[in-house]
Amino acid sequence: MSNGAKVAVAGVVAAVVLWPLIGFWWALLVVIGVPVAGYLLLDPSQRRRLRRINRKEIGR
Repeated sequence: MSNGAKVAVAGVVAAVVLWPLIGFWWALLVVIGVPVAGYLLLDPSQRRRLRRINRKEIGR
């Protein structure tokens, strides 16, 4: 299983667990907001590296 698939499965599991506990919209906010916040906390050089790696994998 690829890393992207593992992340997707983890996101779905987190949404399913959080949904009954805190409601749909809050669960959606957590599932989308946490990765976005993590990306925004990266340095510009780390963001460039991450984008470069993702582009290489798309071109395979």
